[in-house]
Amino acid sequence: MHSLEALADPTRRRIVELLSERERTAGELVESFDISAPAISQHLNVLRAAGLVSTRADGQRRIQSLNRAGLDEIGRWLETTRAFWSRRLDTLERELRAEDAKARRKSP
Repeated sequence: MHSLEALADPTRRRIVELLSERERTAGELVESFDISAPAISQHLNVLRAAGLVSTRADGQRRIQSLNRAGLDEIGRWLETTRAFWSRRLDTLERELRAEDAKARRKSP
């Protein structure tokens, strides 16, 4: 999943966190980091390519915002993964309880 790869970077995760609070310009984002404007621009490009951030023009300014559809995609993946592991762990718990009960019956 390309969006999860994009979020693997701590700077990009922080950008997403900042944009979850409100829309911002790239310049406002630069002020929150100790890296250059071109570096922030590269991070925004990765987030846009992953479908997590969108940009709209407002006169001369470019406003960055979260793309809810990209976040929803991650949410669906997490739910599917959580359901899979939940079923597996429930099965494991039943097996361990059965083995424990069997061991208790064998104990004097």
